[in-house]
Parts: sequence; structure tokens; C-alpha cells
Amino acid sequence: MSLKVIKAGILDTIQDMGRYGHQLLGINPTGAMDKYAMQVTNMLVGNKPGEALIELHFPASVFMFTQPALIALGGADFSASINGEPVPNLHCIIVRKNDLLQFHKPVSGARAYLTVKGGIAIKPWLNSYSTHLKAKAGGFNGRNLHKDDELLINQPFFSSASLDDFKVLSWQADTKYLTAAQPGINGNDEILMLPGNEWERLTNESKENFTMTSFVITQQSDRMGYRLNNIPLHSMINDEVVSSAVSFGTIQLLPDGGLIVLMADHQTTGGYPRVAHVITAHHTKLAQMKAGDKIHFRMTDLATAEQLLIKQQQHLLQLQNACTFRLEQYFNEHHH
Repeated sequence: MSLKVIKAGILDTIQDMGRYGHQLLGINPTGAMDKYAMQVTNMLVGNKPGEALIELHFPASVFMFTQPALIALGGADFSASINGEPVPNLHCIIVRKNDLLQFHKPVSGARAYLTVKGGIAIKPWLNSYSTHLKAKAGGFNGRNLHKDDELLINQPFFSSASLDDFKVLSWQADTKYLTAAQPGINGNDEILMLPGNEWERLTNESKENFTMTSFVITQQSDRMGYRLNNIPLHSMINDEVVSSAVSFGTIQLLPDGGLIVLMADHQTTGGYPRVAHVITAHHTKLAQMKAGDKIHFRMTDLATAEQLLIKQQQHLLQLQNACTFRLEQYFNEHHH
């Protein structure tokens, strides 16, 4: 069973939760930008939450299935269709042999996820399936997907012969709480952060500007980081910061007073002041923002950050149980 790329997208790669424990060698974790959406999409088809899947950017690849498969789409909404029929996100979809999956226009979000039950059969590199574009390793031949690439799927999926056509299964994963207004959060552009090691270096005026103004994500934004278009912020001390460890969501102050938010493919160390860190629970929201979107930062405390993360993890657990139950129920009913 395989998934064939009929037409290549702009940047579609195989990702998982990332590659950890190798930062000292200068190998950054990479992994899916939106790890929450990735886990939800995998859970829908009954895969392990961290199973390798495909991260899509728009315009995305066109895929053809060589055998029946159970698939799901999550993250951004790119108006997907199977054989020209629109299909929704966050549902299980049974596809047949030679079915064509296409994406027509970006409706919301920046990164979509496509997963196939059984997962993609590729060799791990340093315990992860994530594509490391810079090292040209991991994923599918260490690169993004090209036309005529064929991805093998681990386990074939057998569905009852009575299904002649593709089918969207009725239940939908609920991720609404993510976008719903959480206490104290005004709009969807609000991103909560914690002070970084060098936060106190900022002048009072800069601290105020940081949290009072909205910043726009510029065109110089990719899987490595988002460059923000902000009023230059000023540091009271201008000496070099010793190169120190950085992570996904670290906000650095550049020499010109600009800000950059580090994302999945960030380098392992950085010599710029780390003025703040986006809380982990908001990484998913951040990952679905794109050039031209506004960000409004608001300072929070560790207790709130932890509480939001626990809530997110509990939600994932409930979702996993519900998905497993629904799938078992469906296949028991349809396989007599």
C-alpha cells in the first residue's frame, strides 16, 4: 500500500514529535510545527499520537492512494477534496484504490496534517522520522516531497467490500476549546508568554511596547522562525549575550531592535537576548499563524502556563480514548 505524490506542493515533509537529545551535536529537534494538531490527526485513525505523518503548506501536494486506506486531515483547513468531492478536517475518511486527494484553497491556519492508518514506513534517523532539511536526513530521503515520490504505508487497511466509494465517517474530533476564548484571552491573536533570561534588560518603554502593541508576522517567516514587524525595542545593556540554548517559542531581540520567534527548525543555540518564551500550550496557536497575521503578546505566570498545558494534555487523552472507542465500534458493526 502506498501514497503517491502526483504533483508536488511548496513544502510538504514527513514529521513527528521531533528528535530530542542531540542538541549538543548541533542537531535541532525539528518535528511538526503544530504538535497538537499532529497528535489529534493521528488519534483519529487510531495511530500512536507521535506517528510519522505529512505536514503540508499551501499550495500542497496532490496525492493518490494505490490501495484502500483510512486517513484523516487536521490542522489548517486547505479545502481538501477526494476525487473532486469536498472532505472535512478532523474526520476519519475511508479512501479507495486510485482515489485522488487535492487541496484547493487556504481557508484558515498555516499548516495542515495528513495521516494514514498504520503510519508511513520509513527508517528513523536518530530515533525520529522528522525531516531535517538542513542536514538532509530523516523523513523521506531527508527532503520535502517531490512529484512521483511513493510513500509506503506500514499496515494495509482492509475495509468491507460493500464500500465502493470513499466515505467520511460521521464523528468529528472536537478541538474547539483551543480557539475558544480562554479566561483573560481577548482575541485569537493573543499569545501568552513568560519572561526570558534577558527580559529585565529591556527598557521600561520597550517592555510596555512589547505587550501593548500588536506585531505583524513578516514574509521572512518559515519553519525556522517568524520575523516580526515591530517598533524597534531597546535593551539597556548592549553587550553580547553568551551563546545559549534556545527552544521552540523563544523570542529573541535582534541587534536592530526587531523580534524573532523561534519555531520547529530553529538552531540549537543563539547569541541574541532571549527576552521571552511563548508558553507551550500556545505553540499550536502560534504554529497556525502565517505572514500577515497579527500577534498580541501578553505576559503570564508559570502557574497559568502549566495549568493551560495540563488542560491541553487532558483534552488529548480524552480525545484519544473517544477516537479508539468510535473506531472499534464502527469496525465491529461493519465487519460481520
